[in-house]
Amino acid sequence: MKQLFGYFVILCSIPILLLIGNAAWKEMAKAEQYEQLIKRSIELPEVTSTSPITLYDANSKIFSEEYTEWSQQLALEEIPEIAKQLFIFSEDESFYQHIGFDVSAIARALIANKSEQSIQQGGSTITQQLVRMRYLTTDKTYERKLMELFYAYEIEKSFSKDEIFEMYLNEMYFSNQVYGIGAAATYYFNRPLSKLSIAEIAFISAIPNNPSLYDPVVHFENTKSRQERLIDKLTEHRVITADEANTFKNEPIQLNIKQKAQQYPSYSTFVLQELKWLIAEQTGYREKIDNTSDKLEKEFLQLELQKKTEAILRQGVHVYTALQPDKQRQDEAAINQILPKTDLQASATIIDNEKREVISIFGGKNYRKHDLHRAFQSPRQPGSAFKPISVFAPYFEETSATPYSIVNGGPYCVGNFCPDNYGRIWYNNITVETAFKNSINTSALRLFNSIGVDTAFRYINRFNFESIIEKDRTFAAALGGLTYGVTSLEMADAYSSFIDGYYLPVHSIRKVTDLTGETIFSWSHKREEIWSASTTKTMRSLLNETVATGTGRGLYSSSGYIGAKTGTTNEFKDYWVAGLTNDYTAAVWIGYDQPRSMEAIERAKIHFSIFNAITE
Repeated sequence: MKQLFGYFVILCSIPILLLIGNAAWKEMAKAEQYEQLIKRSIELPEVTSTSPITLYDANSKIFSEEYTEWSQQLALEEIPEIAKQLFIFSEDESFYQHIGFDVSAIARALIANKSEQSIQQGGSTITQQLVRMRYLTTDKTYERKLMELFYAYEIEKSFSKDEIFEMYLNEMYFSNQVYGIGAAATYYFNRPLSKLSIAEIAFISAIPNNPSLYDPVVHFENTKSRQERLIDKLTEHRVITADEANTFKNEPIQLNIKQKAQQYPSYSTFVLQELKWLIAEQTGYREKIDNTSDKLEKEFLQLELQKKTEAILRQGVHVYTALQPDKQRQDEAAINQILPKTDLQASATIIDNEKREVISIFGGKNYRKHDLHRAFQSPRQPGSAFKPISVFAPYFEETSATPYSIVNGGPYCVGNFCPDNYGRIWYNNITVETAFKNSINTSALRLFNSIGVDTAFRYINRFNFESIIEKDRTFAAALGGLTYGVTSLEMADAYSSFIDGYYLPVHSIRKVTDLTGETIFSWSHKREEIWSASTTKTMRSLLNETVATGTGRGLYSSSGYIGAKTGTTNEFKDYWVAGLTNDYTAAVWIGYDQPRSMEAIERAKIHFSIFNAITE
């Protein structure tokens, strides 16, 4: 009966799929293909021991040992009954009755007015949650949600309820790179699950519902509040009495966190992400994913890449990096000291000019492991700091103009795009140098229009601006007006082309070896000429003049050369400095995570102080 009902639901889903899916799903012939792909990808995971990812600095000294995850597999019978009940009662009361998804629960979830403190049932079953953990990305699309139902149904046909529940309890995320309830016990209490009290089991059981909100290391009180609500669930189902519930709630919770040897979390977090990029690049998956427009095919490719990456990393690897530990330490201390004791944030990326390597990176004030890393995860509007890449260098490359060529700085529109100059100050005919160093928007737009959007983007697209998308190909891009923006990593990477006109994508990783010492991954060192010698010389001169007499006054370097461009976005929501000295190329952003005006601190030039500190 269950199977017949399951087939009925999936058949009913096809019209919905045809209406809301992308073009690929409009072809009925593909339905069978996707079903076969799903069946092939559903398999029991191979339980293997996990070796650490060892990170080495530029001096080949270990600075961090990372685990892809902290996990300890437990058989279902090894997990205390009370732990099982906590998850069944709070996540999926009808788990042992449904076929992978619960139609009535989905309907309730659509109309329920759930509060933040509620612990009611949601629309996702334990099986669906397992699907999300193991098989799918977190993209919030109709296609992905529908795939989740297909997967859940197939899993229920392939495995018993106890097998599914065991996998779920062993694969749930408990924050801090901890996976599975057994690992959570040893990580947070340094004792096996079987040795925990009911109060302690309920405490760690609170985490997976929202691993960020209920991370007990950061938000202990949140975790404790949810623990008490879970204990109430046990009372509601008459597993314990009200008196026992009060006793468990009043039991003191004393964390005993498993300590992991880790230094420079801002740098190591970036290295781990770059390691995934490197594997994707050299296994060919990056190209495959980029070249498909089919959302579902992209899902499967990302799943295959994830599995391949995990398999490689579980074996243990040695990652040799360009980290200069003294500089990383000094830069972090300097930036944290310069930033005021408010919620103002910053990111910075520092590149060694000779080797084109990321030697220091700043992901945010008082950065903790796996926080939002603003240097590569948080694109922001770059404002005028983008003009050297989007306007001026392409303009000099495409024309015979010089810094002393004339351009008008008066009001100018392209279609409906009519930018203002800073302070609504208008200029008559001025030199390109004056337009550059004083950041005259209307002059920049005139130059951009003279070479054309397509020509400008032919240069922009040669750099690694991951967040720039097709609809950014507008005249607003000339002034840094982008859909999402760019990161300090991407800006420093692009500005490194002004060192000598050649571009080599910057990286932190020098090589990756297996446990025997054999190199298995490394980046290509092929350089590409982006700017001619003439354009490079001109751009370095303009960047230097900006520091000497333009918007960059207040920047300095003892290296013998400094050149930079500043950027301020609309309503003063972002401040940027990007530039280079003889030794380093760097980009600095400051702003608030929830953008708001920084006009009140404009005169303080905090981003200037940061740039000066990290490039000395």
